[in-house]
Amino acid sequence: MAIQVKNCMEDFVTDLLQQVIKSYPNICTCDQCLSDIAAWALNHLPARYVGTDIGDAYTRLDIYKQEHYAHIIKIIAQAIEVVSQNPHHTIKK
Repeated sequence: MAIQVKNCMEDFVTDLLQQVIKSYPNICTCDQCLSDIAAWALNHLPARYVGTDIGDAYTRLDIYKQEHYAHIIKIIAQAIEVVSQNPHHTIKK
């Protein structure tokens, strides 16, 4: 028996990161930095695990509520600031 669950928050963070990052034109957007930003944000957001497509739909509807959506964007912005000030690689100029 295979258990299949996923954290819906990962999809939201990944999608929103691509939008929010456009507001920060001077930061590094290499794969390492983007992964670090997403990881930082996910560690500061509640996990939203689902095991069915119906659970996924209900969870997405809940996350799209204005207060949840705005909170996710705020956390992503904080993650961008933290990672851009402390990158895990040598900055190339």
